[in-house]
Amino acid sequence: MEFLVKSTRPETLKTATLVVAIGEGRKLGIAAKAVDQASNGALTAVLKRGDIAGKPGQTLLLHSLPGLKAERVLLVGCGKGELSDRQLRKLVASVHGVLKGLGGSDALLALDELKVKGRDTYGKTRLIAETLADGTYLFEQFKSQKADPRALKKITLVVDKAEQADAERALQHARAIATGVAFTKDLGNLPPNLCHPSYLAEEAKALGKVHKNLKVEILDEKKLKELGAGAFLAVAQGSEQPPRMIVMHYQGGKKDDKPFALVGKGITFDTGGISIKPAANMDEMKYDMCGAASVFGTLKAVLELQLPINLVCLLACAENMPSGRATRPGDIVTTMSGQTVEILNTDAEGRLVLCDTLTYAERFKPQAVIDVATLTGACIVALGSNVSGLMGNNDTLIKQILKAGETADDRAWQLPLHDEYQEQLDSPFADIANIGGPKAGTITAGCFLSRFAKNFHWAHLDIAGTAWISGGKDKGGTGRPVPLLTQYLLDRAKA
Repeated sequence: MEFLVKSTRPETLKTATLVVAIGEGRKLGIAAKAVDQASNGALTAVLKRGDIAGKPGQTLLLHSLPGLKAERVLLVGCGKGELSDRQLRKLVASVHGVLKGLGGSDALLALDELKVKGRDTYGKTRLIAETLADGTYLFEQFKSQKADPRALKKITLVVDKAEQADAERALQHARAIATGVAFTKDLGNLPPNLCHPSYLAEEAKALGKVHKNLKVEILDEKKLKELGAGAFLAVAQGSEQPPRMIVMHYQGGKKDDKPFALVGKGITFDTGGISIKPAANMDEMKYDMCGAASVFGTLKAVLELQLPINLVCLLACAENMPSGRATRPGDIVTTMSGQTVEILNTDAEGRLVLCDTLTYAERFKPQAVIDVATLTGACIVALGSNVSGLMGNNDTLIKQILKAGETADDRAWQLPLHDEYQEQLDSPFADIANIGGPKAGTITAGCFLSRFAKNFHWAHLDIAGTAWISGGKDKGGTGRPVPLLTQYLLDRAKA
């Protein structure tokens, strides 16, 4: 889908479909008034009939209005007063739902007059474009019968001439984020018999060949053993698929600038190991690599934008399977940091691959490290599927991430990381246990990781509830938190 912005009088432009807003109470917006005047009161006549009330997201399609070059006019309700981000997304999704079913190849959206709480032209335009792009996503590479090609190829957003530069910048960022989101969705939606650690490693190497300022290094089993990554290897030892730590170093800033680091949990399938999961919905455990997928997708967005920062992306990739070689509950392993871990539950494996990867990240002397993981079901209990859980050891970093989430409409919520929770991880036999009991499971998982992040500013995003939609016909990856992470890095590029 091609997205453009243009400063024009919408009633004068030739287009397959012109979209204008109607306020609640059947009030014509600015663009709608111009269309009404050009069509000799056609919209006023429609509104008098009561066919649309103007509530947010309501639509009414009109054909061949006199005096217009547009083949169709789509009226969309915009309510009264300011819209919330959610209302805007629903409104735009409603418009796109109509447009994609039409025969026209282009559409003109004259919605610049919409007021969105807390958003300027840049923020509103970006949210509209990202929502439209998300609506075009399809994953059908394994279907024998593909969806019919959609006629709609181009959407133009009308803006005031004074705001065109801000709108252009919004579209540039939206395109990059949409690319990263789609890539993240694709990786998550792939079947686990194809998307395993070696596959992700090959994807990384292929990306490195395209971009000269991206260095890619793959750490295999032999290298992980040399590094002493005992926790990482313990997760993978029950599987036929070998583990991989994928390191991608993007150099967009000055040579001596300290990099930011993103660490992603990449468990390409999680049976739970010996602590095996119930069979129901286990197919969705292919999404346990969405932390790594979102880091990969964020890197794609950064590469498209060529942000003037240095960035290290580390993907901790393994498959967690039960077998005669698998790690047992009660086993004790030594991590790359030298700390020992008693594994009480082999289904708490994400923190084991992450802890060694966090230790490895230290060698890059990062400005800040954010790890991203579908880590705990407890996070879904606490926060549902609307916001991601957030913890960390630096207040400034936490505030930066929360702000980025608000800006990107990809929100997180901070959970406490108090010392009292650390006591739940005490082990009589090792330095630390890998679970802290049934209480505060998300927080104790964060406490576990914090022990391996003491030498840098660190934050942890638990995306167990936000990374994919579970069950039903809408099941699939969401691409979150690519918008949040990209926004965080956009903010750092400005700093």
